[in-house]
Amino acid sequence: MTWLSELTERLPEMWPVLLFGTLDTLYMVLWATIFSILVGLPLGVLLVTTDRGGLTPAPVLRAVLSAVVNIGRSLPFIVLMVAVLALTRLLTGTTIGPTAAVVPLSIGAIPFFARLVETSLREVDRGVVEAAHAMGTRKLTIVGKVLLPEALPGLVAGLVMTIVALVSYSAMAGAIGGGGLGDVAIRKGYQQFDDYYLWATVVLLVIVVQAAQSLGDLLIRRLSHR
Repeated sequence: MTWLSELTERLPEMWPVLLFGTLDTLYMVLWATIFSILVGLPLGVLLVTTDRGGLTPAPVLRAVLSAVVNIGRSLPFIVLMVAVLALTRLLTGTTIGPTAAVVPLSIGAIPFFARLVETSLREVDRGVVEAAHAMGTRKLTIVGKVLLPEALPGLVAGLVMTIVALVSYSAMAGAIGGGGLGDVAIRKGYQQFDDYYLWATVVLLVIVVQAAQSLGDLLIRRLSHR
């Protein structure tokens, strides 16, 4: 029996497990992305606006925020997952499953996205910001109607990079009971010496990443030619 024919025969058995694993991965990535935007976007804005020469210079606050972001980015994700187990249990009531995995995924992605937001905002032409400021525009309005719209293509690109990183993180989450395709690869593939599950999870993860990247690239192109 060839490898392909055996895979074809096993697909009905494997498909439910792979489907639930994919749905769990998408669930984790979706919620972690939402929290990354809700926290990482304002954090990235603060890193820019509180810097010297920013809209509201506050060097001390900026130094503290930058240090927090740097610490968050320096921790390997597998270490971070273990380090925040107590917080995960406090927030979700458990340390196992996709919902629990959202906590470390979000904590790991927020500083990553915040730095990408900062980089995108710094690429906005300062002349545009200064012109709006000279016209007496309120600082909050400058952020909402000048900085963020001008940086939108870069922000979307940063978000796509964050989503791709989250897919990778979610696979690692399976190592300590986070669920998703990483859990399928370890439990069904590695521990049971089943290469079919291993390769199937690899293919599905690649498909998820490619789909996110392709949609992101399409959106970036449209935003860049507004």
